[in-house]
Amino acid sequence: MKNIKELKKAISVFKSYGIPLTGQRKTANFYLELHMDWIFVNGLIYELELELNKEIQEDKVKDIQTPSEAIAYLLSA
Repeated sequence: MKNIKELKKAISVFKSYGIPLTGQRKTANFYLELHMDWIFVNGLIYELELELNKEIQEDKVKDIQTPSEAIAYLLSA
């Protein structure tokens, strides 16, 4: 049940960035397919960390390329 609440919070953060997590969008690359700059990706990850009260290790943040990877890292932390 806790994961469902966290997932809903994460979805709302993605929606605020204009990224719907339906269909192919959840596996779209932030940089190549969604055309986001790295500063916006870092901001998105920061907001996800704040909303879920979790932290991703700095070296792992650089590896995150898709919304589904970001959610997986945060829910496993």
